[in-house]
Amino acid sequence: MENCLYCKNKEKLDSLMIYIADLGVSKLYLFKEQTYYGRCVMAYKDHGVELTDLSAEESALFIKDMQRVGKAINAAVSPAKVNYGMFSDTLAHLHVHIVPKQKDGYGFGGTFEMNVNPPKYLSEDEYKEIIEKIKSNL
Repeated sequence: MENCLYCKNKEKLDSLMIYIADLGVSKLYLFKEQTYYGRCVMAYKDHGVELTDLSAEESALFIKDMQRVGKAINAAVSPAKVNYGMFSDTLAHLHVHIVPKQKDGYGFGGTFEMNVNPPKYLSEDEYKEIIEKIKSNL
């Protein structure tokens, strides 16, 4: 937990993501790299390694948060599909990447790429706009 991005490493977290909101049992962030417009990360409120570490009630609440975010992203950016990726090989904290994909957009039909090259970043106003769209639909 000492070096956990979500628990202890706020400087690195802030360099990668922008906080959006607290949810039922999670926190929602907008990923700064926006090749997939509206891509977010939802992290469980407490340090935890696996979904299976949660009680049945906690895991149901985590899934409920994921559904809530998926609906908000659908309303905000009207994607063809929203992908959900839970990868924690090197980061021991339960989190999920929630990735909207457009039919004619980057990577449609395949798995989303974590580190797109070249990366796509937005202006401050564009970040504020997409965050407000997501927040207003939570």
